[in-house]
Amino acid sequence: MKMNFEQIKAAFDQETAQRKLVRKRDEIPMAFEDITTDWLDDVLGAKANGSTVTGFTLGPEDEGTSSRRRIEIQYSSEQHTLPSSVFCKATFTLPSRCLLGMNGAIEGEVKFYNIVRPQLDIEAPTARFANFNPNTLNSIVMLDDMTGSVTFSDHTTVITEQLAKEQLGILAKLHGKYYQSAALQGELSYLNTWSDFFTITANEAGFGPQADIGFREAKEVIPANLFKKADQIWPATLASVNAHKSLPHTVVHSDVHLKNWYITADKHMGLSDWQCMCVGHWGRDLAYVLSTSLTIGDRRAWEKDLIQYYLKELKANGGPDTPFGDAWNYYRQNLFGALAWWTPVLSPNPDVPDMQPRDTSLEFISRMTHAIDDTQALDSL
Repeated sequence: MKMNFEQIKAAFDQETAQRKLVRKRDEIPMAFEDITTDWLDDVLGAKANGSTVTGFTLGPEDEGTSSRRRIEIQYSSEQHTLPSSVFCKATFTLPSRCLLGMNGAIEGEVKFYNIVRPQLDIEAPTARFANFNPNTLNSIVMLDDMTGSVTFSDHTTVITEQLAKEQLGILAKLHGKYYQSAALQGELSYLNTWSDFFTITANEAGFGPQADIGFREAKEVIPANLFKKADQIWPATLASVNAHKSLPHTVVHSDVHLKNWYITADKHMGLSDWQCMCVGHWGRDLAYVLSTSLTIGDRRAWEKDLIQYYLKELKANGGPDTPFGDAWNYYRQNLFGALAWWTPVLSPNPDVPDMQPRDTSLEFISRMTHAIDDTQALDSL
C-alpha cells in the first residue's frame, strides 16, 4: 500500500500510543529499549540451538536515515552457534518512515534479505531477522555484527583496479541474474522502478529543490566549466531517469557509493545497505559505482577498461551482449542520477535527517561532477 505523509503520521501516532515491550518474533519494537530477552530468544532461535538469551546490552545510538544500534547478547550456554553481537537498523522514527517508506525502500530492504539475498552468490550481509509492518512502515533488520571482521569503506578508502573489478563483478551477478527476468513481474513485482523511486524521493523528500541548492553550494569542488552550466544539470537528471522507461530492466542496488562497500579480511569487496534496491537499467549502478569509488585520476585512467570488464562479466552472468559505445552512453547518462543522490544530502530539506558528513558529500560530488565534465555527459542526452 502506498502511503502519503498524513497516513504515515497517523499510523505512527497510533502505534506510538500502543507502544509496548516485544516478546514474540512477529512483533516489531518501536524502539530498541522495547526489546526483551524473550524476543531475542524467539528471533534468534536460541532454544533450538540449545541455549537461551539471558541478557543483552544496547550499543550507542546512531540516528540517520534509519535508527542503527548494536546489541551484545549473553546466553545461558556457550555450546551454540549464535552471534555474540548483532547490528540492527530500523525505522523507529517518523522522518525515517517518510523518507524510506513512500519510495518503497523499507519493504525493498526487508524483502531483499528474505527473498533476494538467498538467491545471490555474492559477498553481502545476510540477515538473522528482517520484518516490516506495511500498515505503519515500522521495520527492523538484524544482521550479524561484522565489526572487526571486515573494513567498512569511506570516501578516503583507496580502491585499486582489482578491487574495482570485484565491485563490478558483484553488480554483474546481480544485473545478469535478473536481466529481463520473469521475476520482475512475479516475486519481485513489489519493487518500484527507478523512475518511480526517484520521482517519489525527489517530490516527497525534497530532493528535487535541494539538488540544485546543493549543487551550487558545492561550487568549490565542481569544475568551473560545468558549474557555468548549473541550470542544465536538473533537466539532464530528469532526462536520464526518464530514459530508463524505454530500456531493458533488471534489479539494481541503486545506492552503490563507496561507503556502502566493505573489504573482507581476505581482501575481497562486499556490498551492503540494500534499501534503495529497485528495478531499472544497469547503467545506474555502473555509473554510480565508478564515479564515487575511484579517485578522479584513477577513474580517468581505468573507466573504459573497467566498463569493458563489466560488459564481459554481465554477459557471462546472463546479461546481454552490449556494444561498448552503447554502454559508454548509458554510463555518461546515469552520472546525473548518481549526482542527484548526493547534492541534496549536502544541503538537505530541514525535515530530512542528516545522512552523511559534509566532507564525504563534497568528495563524492567532486568525483561525480568531474566525471560528468570529463566525459561531456551533457551531450549524451
